[in-house]
Formats: sequence, C-alpha cells, structure tokens
Amino acid sequence: MSNLLPSGVSPLGSKPEDRVRSYSFSKEEHLCRKKLIDELFGQGSSFGLYPLRLVWLPAAAPTATPPQVLVSVSKRSFKRAVDRNNLKRLMREAYRLNKHHLTEAVDGHPIGLLAIIYTGKEKKPFALVEKKLISGLERLLTEPFVAPATKDRKKRP
Repeated sequence: MSNLLPSGVSPLGSKPEDRVRSYSFSKEEHLCRKKLIDELFGQGSSFGLYPLRLVWLPAAAPTATPPQVLVSVSKRSFKRAVDRNNLKRLMREAYRLNKHHLTEAVDGHPIGLLAIIYTGKEKKPFALVEKKLISGLERLLTEPFVAPATKDRKKRP
C-alpha cells in the first residue's frame, strides 16, 4: 500500500487540507474529573447563545488538540431522563461534527476545558442546536478570556 504514495509523503498528508478530519469524540475528550469541573465553573468565562450556554477555561498555550468537553442538561427543566439523554446526545453529536472549527484553527485554539449546557426549557431541533454551537465555537476563537469577578462568599458544606 505504501508503494502507491510518492516517497516522503505520509498517508495523512502534511498540509492541513490534506489531513483526514477526525469526527470521533473519544473518552480522552470527555471532561469527567470533579477537580477540573470545579475549576472550570469557578474560574471559567461564559456566554450564552440560546438555548446553549458555553463555559470555557483557556489552556496554558494555544493547541491543536481538542479540549475536554462536558455536556449538561438541567434536571429542573427536563424531569424525564430520556429527554435529558436525548438532548445530551444531540449536543454531543453537534460538537463531534463541528469540533474541527477549533482543532483546525490557524494558530491553534486557546480552549483547554469547555462545558456546553442546555439552558432552554423545551426541546429544540438538531439544526438549531448545531447552528448555535457552531457560532459559539467560532466566538470562542475570537473572544478574549475574561476571568469572572471573585465573590467573597463561603463555600457550602
């Protein structure tokens, strides 16, 4: 098989447009550690694009690897687990298909941790969720990180 390629050319190619785009959403990309989640929501910056809210924390340096992502739907808005799971699948699929907006950025992207939260009160179609997520990912690349104001309050036990 390697005889079909010209000498010195890797199968994936060296130019960004020659590389095969990965549409996976592997376990390494899932944000699961409680310590990182607390750090994300404690020190992260956020903005809303109805019906989504994106919370993000920058990485130490711009990178081309995908950030760790958390997907959440409120139990208060959607009592039935089947509805919450359906919306989470929808958001994961929209992210999986469009994460290349981040990973293929020219100088890399600054996002280390990302939370995608569904804030709507009713189910929206996939096309709308995907459209809002794409505009959110593009906004992440242009918007500078603004640390939230620290609040002087006691932690709950």
